[in-house]
Amino acid sequence: MTARPSVVVLDYGSGNVHSAVKALELAGADVVLTGDRKAAQAADGLVVPGVGAFDAVIGALRSSHGDEVIDRRLAGGRPVLGICVGMQVLFERGVERGSEAEGLGEWPGVVTELDAPVLPHMGWNTVTPDAGSVLFDGLAEERFYFVHSYAAQDWTLEVMPPFPAPRLTWATHGVPFLAAVENGPLSATQFHPEKSGTAGIRLLTNWLGTL
Repeated sequence: MTARPSVVVLDYGSGNVHSAVKALELAGADVVLTGDRKAAQAADGLVVPGVGAFDAVIGALRSSHGDEVIDRRLAGGRPVLGICVGMQVLFERGVERGSEAEGLGEWPGVVTELDAPVLPHMGWNTVTPDAGSVLFDGLAEERFYFVHSYAAQDWTLEVMPPFPAPRLTWATHGVPFLAAVENGPLSATQFHPEKSGTAGIRLLTNWLGTL
């Protein structure tokens, strides 16, 4: 019998983490919710949730040294999955209600407000996965659950061979925005897989298969 992969959901003060723990368990992982840096470094996979304002989330990450954990894992090629604002803070900057905050800078780009008639973008939406996506294998026609008003709306990172090109998944609410990115050991979703029913569980199962 294959051992269940170990996953740490990083506990750094961002709310609504227990549903992520439960979804990952259903997807087939042994999950621990902790802010312990050694545990987060040692796990097969690290999930970085995020709920609320960009500047508050990045501040909580830095004050708990979660930024260092993410950086060290990625430097060693160890998988990390960001969710919602946990995806947004991976970019260089976030601009929210007139204030600007520096992100983790793993990817170039700025997270800005969606130009849409209704905000927040709340509810189920379709996505357009990259043809080579691992996360969305078998899920091309599914819908996922979003709750956000801000997103990364372009992609400027250029990756040169022999490194594989990032796999980008897009969605539209008023304007196109990045719904998910798969970039080597670093993956992220703007939507909430843990709130996306069986499709979300399948996506998490697909991610666990990469660990």
